[in-house]
Amino acid sequence: MAETPQEILKMIQDNNIQMIDLKFIDMPGIWQHCTFFHNQIDENSFVEGVPFDGSSIRGWKAINESDMCMVPDPKTAWIDPFYEEPTLSMVCSIKEPRTGEWYGRDPRTIAQKAVEFLKTTGIGDTVFIGPEAEFFVFDDVRFNQTENQSYYYVDSVEGRWNSGREEQGGNLGYKPGYKQGYFPVAPTDTMQDMRTEMLLTMAKCGVPIEKHHHEVATGGQNELGFRFATLVEAADYLMTYKYVIKNVAKKYGKTVTFMPKPLFNDNGSGMHTHLSIWKAGQPLFWGNGYADLSPMALHAIGGVLKHAPALLGLTNPTTNSYKRLVPGFEAPVNLAYSQGNRSASVRIPLSGKNPKAKRFEFRCPDATCNPYLAFAALLCAVVDGIKNEIDPGESLDVDIYDLTPEELSHIPSTPGSLEAALECLENDHSFLTDTGVFSTDFIENWIEYKLDNEVNPMRLRPHPYEFALYYDV
Repeated sequence: MAETPQEILKMIQDNNIQMIDLKFIDMPGIWQHCTFFHNQIDENSFVEGVPFDGSSIRGWKAINESDMCMVPDPKTAWIDPFYEEPTLSMVCSIKEPRTGEWYGRDPRTIAQKAVEFLKTTGIGDTVFIGPEAEFFVFDDVRFNQTENQSYYYVDSVEGRWNSGREEQGGNLGYKPGYKQGYFPVAPTDTMQDMRTEMLLTMAKCGVPIEKHHHEVATGGQNELGFRFATLVEAADYLMTYKYVIKNVAKKYGKTVTFMPKPLFNDNGSGMHTHLSIWKAGQPLFWGNGYADLSPMALHAIGGVLKHAPALLGLTNPTTNSYKRLVPGFEAPVNLAYSQGNRSASVRIPLSGKNPKAKRFEFRCPDATCNPYLAFAALLCAVVDGIKNEIDPGESLDVDIYDLTPEELSHIPSTPGSLEAALECLENDHSFLTDTGVFSTDFIENWIEYKLDNEVNPMRLRPHPYEFALYYDV
C-alpha cells in the first residue's frame, strides 16, 4: 500500500491509470465522490487539495461560500474493483481554500482532531476502534410515500414468512426461523459465496479482513468482520466495507440495507464498537479490577455511561435506530456495563489473560451513523471519564429478564427516540465542544438538520399501522 504522494503518482504512472476517484463523507454519513483525469492530480493536490463545489453537500456550505478543497490521503488508495476502467480511489478530508484551514464541519477532520486531542491529554497516544456492522440482504425492496399512500415492502428468499410461498422449482424450505439465523450452514445459509466475495473484495481494497457469517434474524441478516484499527482508519475501513458490500450484492441481483430495523418482530442490525487506548505501544485497559480492567478502563466506561444519552444523538442518528433499541431482541437498552450481559450497553468481551486484547464494547451504535463522528464522540466521552475519574457504578451481571419492574426501574435506559437523544445532546455536549474536537456550530447545525429533515417530517406523515389502529374508531 502507498504511504506518500510520490508513491501514489508512481503507482498511477506504472499502472497507466487514467482516472482518479476522490471520495469524501457528507455530514449524515454517505460517501460522495468526483472522478478526475489523472493529469489533474499532482503533489500539490495532497497539500492544498482539489477544488470542488460544496454548496450542494448536505449540512455544509451556503451557495455564496461554496468553494471547498478535497485533500486526498495517500494511505487510503486502492483500485476500485467495480469500475471497468482502472480507477484509483482515495479518501479525502476537506479544507477551506480561503484560509487553508481544515473545514470544521468535515466529519473526517473532526475524527482527526479527536485523535490529536487524545495525544494532548497525555492519557494515551493511540485509540483502537473495532466496529461490527450488521446488515440485511434482500431480493426486493419497494417503498413510497405520497399524500394518499405510504408503504414499504422487502423480501428475501431466506425470509421465514416465505415458508408457504410457491417458488419456481418448488419451495425447498431451509428458511431460518425468527431469531434462529445465527450460524446455520448451507442450504439454510444461502449467502456463503456472496459473503466470501464481499470479504475478499474488501481485502483487495486494503481492509484487514477476518471473518463472515449469517446473523440472528431471518430474511438475510449478515455480518462481515475486519480487524480493529486506529480511529480514522477504522472509519475509513467501515465506509469501504459498506461500499463493497452494497456493490457485490448488486452484482448478485440483491440489495443491502444497514437500517437498524427493516423487519418487524425480529432482531435489528447494530454496530457493536470496541475501544481501547494505548500509550508508547502498551495497552492501558488491562488491570486487576472487574473483568481484568484497569481503573482507567473503568473510568472510561463511566464516561461513556454518563454521556450515553447524548452520544446516541450521534451514534444512533436516525428515527429507525430507536425501533431497534427496545427490550427483547438482545438490544443494549440498559445503561450499565457487564462481562456477559448483552442487553447492557457496555460489555467487556472475554479476552483470556492477554493484556493487548483487553477492551470494552459499546453496543448501542448502529451503522446508520457517520463513523467519523460516532468514533470521535465516543473517544471524547472516554477521555472525559478518565480525566474526571467517573465511577461507572456496579456491574450488571444478572439476567435482565429475571428482574422485577421495580428492580428494572433503578437501571437507566437509552433514549426512546431520536428526538429525545437530540435533546440530550443539546443539553450535554460540553464534553465534545470543550475539547475543541467538535464546535458548537457543528452541534447546533447537526441538531437542526436532524430535526428539520428527519424528526419533523416523520411527525407529519400518517403511519400505515395507524390505519389498523384507528380507521374505524
